[in-house]
Amino acid sequence: MVRFPDGVEVRGRGLGRPRPAGPEPDFGLYLGTSRLRRKHGGGITWPHEWVTWPDFLLPANPRDAREKIKALHERAKTETVEVACYGGAGRTGTVLACLAILSGVPAGEAVDWVRENYDERAVETPWQRGWVKSYAKRLD
Repeated sequence: MVRFPDGVEVRGRGLGRPRPAGPEPDFGLYLGTSRLRRKHGGGITWPHEWVTWPDFLLPANPRDAREKIKALHERAKTETVEVACYGGAGRTGTVLACLAILSGVPAGEAVDWVRENYDERAVETPWQRGWVKSYAKRLD
């Protein structure tokens, strides 16, 4: 579980890894293509949404992704939530960095914050790091 500066908690994980111990989340946001949904989405029995987001790349619909990330942050204030991609580092870390921004971490520090508080490999590519910075500029 990642606890953000504003008190919000979000579980980050990889769908390709064993499910972590503990209760099922109330809601999940999952990041991947239709292939990941077919292969690993069947075990998700709680309410959830998907963002089409190819591995190592950026979301297919950035606006939709921004809206769903913001909504996840709001849900996390009152519900147990998780975010996951296949490996749990690149795409998941990118979303966690965006959530860090929403919780008050400066955009220029969000990636480092997530690497310190979640996974040192989080936000794997230069374009994912750039997307985190652009996320902050496009907040409505």
